[in-house]
Amino acid sequence: MAAKTSVFYLTERLSMGTSGTQVTDTIDLGAYVDVADRQGILVHGVDIVWQGSDASGNATTLTESLGGNGAGQVQLTDLNRGSLVFADDRALVASGQILYGSTNNALSQDADLYPDNFGPTSAMGGRIVINDQMYVRGVWTGSIAANEAVECTVRIKCSVITLSQKDFMAIALQSTAADN
Repeated sequence: MAAKTSVFYLTERLSMGTSGTQVTDTIDLGAYVDVADRQGILVHGVDIVWQGSDASGNATTLTESLGGNGAGQVQLTDLNRGSLVFADDRALVASGQILYGSTNNALSQDADLYPDNFGPTSAMGGRIVINDQMYVRGVWTGSIAANEAVECTVRIKCSVITLSQKDFMAIALQSTAADN
């Protein structure tokens, strides 16, 4: 059986100020992943929070930073693909979308039902990542108010896990296969 630490959170925020331009950032896992000790990150769940920011960089509601209809998409992957990926990509850890209709001032989720909360249904209670980094990539397509931005924060609920030699090797092989 694998040993786990207590739960902690990793967060990363993307700032999207230009419509249609993909933005990427990395989450360094080097302090948590140790190949020699067979340690990785067990991702229990991922929350995606959408906000706006004003010209001074202060947090606002999303709708205050928008100038019209729009759609946002964000993905968390354990390999750097260089752009957004399809849902069948093994590197995909979590994803989310949001839609904004300015006519009725309504926000809604798109049909992105990727299991961002893993729960007890997976073998170890989550998604295991043994790579040194995770990548957050997002894009907003639509009108953004002048000098403002759409902010997307990814909050990752995780713990450090020590795996058996067999489990670590299986995940390493799967991760290598996903890289191709």
